[in-house]
Amino acid sequence: MDIIDSIILGIIQGLTEFLPVSSSGHLELGKAILGDNSIPEESLLFTVVLHFATALSTIVVFRKDIFNLFKGALKLKWNEDLQFIFKIGISMIPAVIVGLFFEEQLEALFGGNILLVGCMLIVTAALLFFADKAKNTNKKVSYINAFFIGISQAIAMLPGISRSGATISTSVLLGNDKTKAARFSFLMVVPLIFGKIAKDVLSGDISMESQNFTALSIGFIAAFIAGLFACTWMIALVKKSKLTYFAIYCTIVGLIAIIFSLLN
Repeated sequence: MDIIDSIILGIIQGLTEFLPVSSSGHLELGKAILGDNSIPEESLLFTVVLHFATALSTIVVFRKDIFNLFKGALKLKWNEDLQFIFKIGISMIPAVIVGLFFEEQLEALFGGNILLVGCMLIVTAALLFFADKAKNTNKKVSYINAFFIGISQAIAMLPGISRSGATISTSVLLGNDKTKAARFSFLMVVPLIFGKIAKDVLSGDISMESQNFTALSIGFIAAFIAGLFACTWMIALVKKSKLTYFAIYCTIVGLIAIIFSLLN
């Protein structure tokens, strides 16, 4: 993988991790268009590096929130901060189950399955459209809400389903405040990303030999910077109920992907 490809894929990951257009789907489309011929170990390491970059960008954007959560939790009282962390834990359960017991089946869906990506982008578009029409409230995410949002996050492990789009849409459709929904969506994925990175590293599936560390570093920087921009932008867009534009985008890209796959 050369430098230009690393920059392009880094920007794609950084933007689409937070914007509701599916990072996994766009990475698959990007690799197909760029003709990525990386061996599995190289491709996996690059994906891990990009996800690490976007996780760090989330921590930077929500640094005050994260600091206050840990500060409140250290008081060892059943306060709002500790309850929020507990809700994050509940939301992780479905994705952890899928990751532990269905990893091979899930990985089989990746690797250039453009038709599936196109169809799932259409599903993402529908979710965004209906969520954008929902009335705003001041309701906080409840424990049962956290579990259902977690189910959406697990489903979003499919290439083409936007994680942020699915979780924010589910939260809003459950009647939660749009800003609180976006905050919960972005914070809930951070422990999962670090958990997945640790699992991949400890599994021994990642090879550090014959790696282009320059390309990895540049891809990391591109994903981090794009992630900072996209995360901040997405919060503002959710507040202003602008998700319909992304629904239109996902529909167009999904249809293009479907047509492309059928013609090839």
